[in-house]
Amino acid sequence: MPGLRIDKWLWAARFFKTRSLAGKAVAGGSVHVNKQRVKPARILQEGDLLSLGTPPDVREIEVLGMPQRRGPASEAVTFYQETPASIASREQTSEARKIDRMSTPRPEGRPDKRSRRNLIRLRGR
Repeated sequence: MPGLRIDKWLWAARFFKTRSLAGKAVAGGSVHVNKQRVKPARILQEGDLLSLGTPPDVREIEVLGMPQRRGPASEAVTFYQETPASIASREQTSEARKIDRMSTPRPEGRPDKRSRRNLIRLRGR
């Protein structure tokens, strides 16, 4: 069965808004096939394992099919399946981020004129 270029597959499966963005991500090293760095012209086959993103936000995806066109999102999700280990690690990192955000001090409101000038002086503008 014929495959599909990885940049075209990523675009058709709706991981990227344009095919050129998908190609840039592949060329930049954000996408790996079967744990190897590839070029945008690499032909994907069913059963290949994709790694998308940069650590710690890496999604492991198994290719289930080849789309004929870029259709709606409900159709696009039928062409891949995320691995359970990937789902668990993404949930774990998102929980850690939530905890970090909650512990970060937040200002009560906008700074007044004097505070704003002090901030500008501190930043060196």
